[in-house]
Amino acid sequence: MQMRTKLTFLLCVWIFLCGSCVGRFVVEKNNLKITSPKSLRGIYECAIGNFGVPKYGGTMIGTVVYPKFNRNGCNKFNDGDTSLTSKPGSFPTFVLVDRGDCYFTLKAWNAQNGGAAAILVADDRIEPLITMDTPEEGNGANDDDYIEKITIPSALISKSLGDNIKMALSSGAMVNVNLDWREALPHPDERVEYELWTSSNDECGPKCESEINFLKSFKGAAQLLEQKGYTQFTPHYITWYCPEAFVLSQQCKSQCINNGRYCAPDPEQDFSRGYDGKDVVLQNLRQICFFKVANESGKPWQWWDYVTDFAIRCPMRENKYNEECSDQVIKSLGVDLNKIKECIGNPRADVESPILKAEQDAQIGQGSRGDVTILPTLVINNRQYRGKLSKAAVLKAICASFQETTEPSICLTPDMETNECLANNGGCWQDKAANITACRDTFRGRVCECPIVQNVKFVGDGYIHCEASGALRCAINNGGCWQGAQGGRAYSACIDDHTKGCKCPPGFRGDGVHSCEDVDECKEKLACQCPECSCKNTWGSYECRCSNDLFYVRESDMCIGKYSSNSSVSGGGFVWMLILILAIAAAGGYAFYKYRIQRYMDYEIRAIMAQYMPLDNQAENGNQVQHAV
Repeated sequence: MQMRTKLTFLLCVWIFLCGSCVGRFVVEKNNLKITSPKSLRGIYECAIGNFGVPKYGGTMIGTVVYPKFNRNGCNKFNDGDTSLTSKPGSFPTFVLVDRGDCYFTLKAWNAQNGGAAAILVADDRIEPLITMDTPEEGNGANDDDYIEKITIPSALISKSLGDNIKMALSSGAMVNVNLDWREALPHPDERVEYELWTSSNDECGPKCESEINFLKSFKGAAQLLEQKGYTQFTPHYITWYCPEAFVLSQQCKSQCINNGRYCAPDPEQDFSRGYDGKDVVLQNLRQICFFKVANESGKPWQWWDYVTDFAIRCPMRENKYNEECSDQVIKSLGVDLNKIKECIGNPRADVESPILKAEQDAQIGQGSRGDVTILPTLVINNRQYRGKLSKAAVLKAICASFQETTEPSICLTPDMETNECLANNGGCWQDKAANITACRDTFRGRVCECPIVQNVKFVGDGYIHCEASGALRCAINNGGCWQGAQGGRAYSACIDDHTKGCKCPPGFRGDGVHSCEDVDECKEKLACQCPECSCKNTWGSYECRCSNDLFYVRESDMCIGKYSSNSSVSGGGFVWMLILILAIAAAGGYAFYKYRIQRYMDYEIRAIMAQYMPLDNQAENGNQVQHAV
């Protein structure tokens, strides 16, 4: 019988006492595709184990082996008859074992040590698929740390499929299987939303130590992804409530706050010593409020600093798991302590805490996510993660949850995935001369997509053809067009004002992409065909000379006469004569202009002076008038 964790057991006890055990647990699955034999060919569902490292975002091909001995996998595969190591050049070995007699994790550990690349566990009863979980603390193999060392993926298959595979193997058939995790996690867009259900309790043995080590190792990657906007992380904490009939009991008082509304199990499972469950609830509440205040300040990633620093500076075993130590950590991180205390409220009051009530509501499964009943639980894009809680395994799962081609660079390092573009360019188009390729490496594999280089967009199918387009395309490898130079002359089939296409320049003929051949205008009588013309072909053009000292006009392809040297001289004299005449005319015009201006000025001056004094001729005229009178 498979054991649940203590937390799951305690949760069910509390819920049973409340009379409302209505949890919903979702089994996370991946696909198992059998490619041979033909009688079994098809796609089947299998359940992902909650240990080992599932290959999220990828696939794994192997050959199934059902051992003659140790068919339940509870013993080591250490003799020659049960060796699971694959031979060079063959598919990896997927060992098939029967359910029962020992823990799932022990079966996987023995399979891994025997050389298997994956383990398939055949159910021993007809029932819906279940999640293979880790055993309760202290009930595993002799090596308490072996669970964290399991790295091979595991899958539970139905009894009917297991029986069919065994039958095919017994008849001598080879059973080839493809385990596919590509759709095990949703990957809808360029941002991954994930949450970690955890606890501040650090006295729950190897599982707590493993979780704290994960928080420390994953902190850097988590903060980087959050700061760059690639992910949105939210921490959560499990609590439950005490049945009303037991609110006044010592157990509820020591494990709960707010009059039995929010409870956590005793860290040491001993009510007479150490810290109480209510201490864990209070610290969980402080961690939630720290995240809330940090998130409101635009720095949600500081939560990782707080929980890791608190685990280091305030452990239970050193009796520092208290409010005073927590306050010191908060102050060292520069977060507003007063806002956190305001968020916490009064844990002794007989009222609901809005923060913890929201956490209890969030525990209930929504959509494709089941109820959260096990700690720790990682949820990625509203789907529960299954497998080992380690930096590498979790980061791979997060990377598999990005829409393909939107993954951050941290997902494309050699430690995270294999670059499929390195082998034969991934089967995509490439221009080796310009070092341009349509192969784009992704976490899930590769895509063949025409690139954008220096603001120049390439268009095509990405597999056999990509062509530069746009006004600047000739700057990138000459737009993929032909170009050549000879005798100090350079020609190109790329035209910048054309958005695409290649055209051989005048004087050449060809496709414009691979070749442009010189056109012999003389031989083909395309130019220099007048009677006086003498044609000589050149690369990309031609030379045409005229006989009888005539001059060749290329535009009209004809020879015309030239002026003789004497005519040139007389023509030159005529020009000088014309210039002289023009100069004389200009001088005369200027003199006439000056004369007219002078006359005009004299007239104006005389008119002004006449207003103030009589002029000579005016006096004479006046005397004459008086005489007459």
